[in-house]
Amino acid sequence: MIKERTKTHFSAIAMAAMLGVSALAAPANAETLRMAWAQDATGLDPHKQAAFSSIRLLELIYEPLVRLNANLQIIPGIATSWAFSPDGKELTFKLDPKAKFQNGAAVTSADVKASFERILDEKTGAVNRANYSSVASIEAPDAGTVIFKLSQPDVPILTAMTDTNSSILPASEIAAGTIGTTAIGSGPFKLDKWDPNSKEVLSANKDWAGGPTGVDGIEISVLPDESAILAAMRAGQVDFALLNDPLIATLVPREATLQLNRAPALAYHVLQLNPSRKPMTELAVRQAISCAVDRQAVLDTAALGEGKVTGPLTMPFFASDPNGLFCYKRDVEKAKKLMADAGVADGFTATVIAATGEPPTAAAEAQVLQAQLAEIGIKLDIKMMELNVYVDTWLKGDFDMAVALNGGRPDPYTMYNRYWTKTGNLQKVSNFADDEIDSLMQQGRAETDAEKRKAIFNAFETRLAEQSPWVWLYTSYGYTAQQKSVQGFVPMPTGSMFSLAKVTVQR
Repeated sequence: MIKERTKTHFSAIAMAAMLGVSALAAPANAETLRMAWAQDATGLDPHKQAAFSSIRLLELIYEPLVRLNANLQIIPGIATSWAFSPDGKELTFKLDPKAKFQNGAAVTSADVKASFERILDEKTGAVNRANYSSVASIEAPDAGTVIFKLSQPDVPILTAMTDTNSSILPASEIAAGTIGTTAIGSGPFKLDKWDPNSKEVLSANKDWAGGPTGVDGIEISVLPDESAILAAMRAGQVDFALLNDPLIATLVPREATLQLNRAPALAYHVLQLNPSRKPMTELAVRQAISCAVDRQAVLDTAALGEGKVTGPLTMPFFASDPNGLFCYKRDVEKAKKLMADAGVADGFTATVIAATGEPPTAAAEAQVLQAQLAEIGIKLDIKMMELNVYVDTWLKGDFDMAVALNGGRPDPYTMYNRYWTKTGNLQKVSNFADDEIDSLMQQGRAETDAEKRKAIFNAFETRLAEQSPWVWLYTSYGYTAQQKSVQGFVPMPTGSMFSLAKVTVQR
């Protein structure tokens, strides 16, 4: 499969015919954005969905209290203003009086309270729950005001609230138990139809507090792969597309009518180890794996060098030179010695899981890692899974190793507390706890001085790389492609496509 990543592709017309791209439905009118992606959403509950493909759909339907702009600054969402109390233990929001759900009901403080109580309920299985462990209570003194009472100062909580996984849902739908079966948000578009793994039809939310959308609707086609997407764009049948495969993305600039949007991503490619499974319970074994991996070779082979080797921290302010981290320069002899020290000089067999299609580089990454780890006696069996099966398996922590693409955040605490604190709600995924790492996370959560926070999280990163529960590989780019007739899209480091709310199409 590694060799297949360098194959040339058929012409646009031939590929379109072969994959049935010509069957794409024509837009209802000139104001419909025809969009395509190769990996569909796996569900409609914004509090529970972890897959990137789900978030990209749900962020067009639902809204959080606050958002991030392209510079990673916090801007209004449903809330128009917010303020911490002098002691940092209260966070008060004022809601936009124009905010309405797509069923016509006003968004009120009762909806905010119900949404966060749902996130905090362990039974929900919300992926963002660990970010809100400091919330002692939530008050709604009037319809337009929400007060979060905190048990301690919590600097990154506001950043956590920008996430689609922290979207505000109607209290009535929460009470009815219909979240995930219907999609009623307050965002720019309404979901009119979802045929899983086939298409989505969105229409503009005329009551959106953000003002008129640039198009009347979006029709999203789920195509077999990204080669088919490029063929459809060449044929003029798709206006805008989400791309994940660097091989396909790098072909876009060759097309006179197409434009490639390319933004450095906070998300990171990683080999996740399961430190609860022998012999990876042994520090020396995990460190041996880290020392045996040539991260640059993984990047060059799987992603055509489109990215850079990274440590755990990928956000610009906190990131450090990864060459200063434990064993980031490949050292096979050191790896063999560590294996011998751990009593497994002859190696062992393990299974690594990877998802089909998200990211498209996963299979190639797994194969490069398989070859590299074989040099120290580790025999990796690769198990490819459909995305929904992979996500379920991943959330249960039911793997020896996993090739993953995990989301990045602008703040280290909101990015990692769910994995690396003892109360993190994804502890089952990391299967690892460490007193020093937990302490550093808590220090960074409460510290308000920016430079002191940076020093704390640099120590956190150093410790995490030394303990090697995971092997961080590289960051890449977020890609989208569009016809040059599409105007107004703003690429984001988070991969968000929320700016589709304001794009226009000039046909």
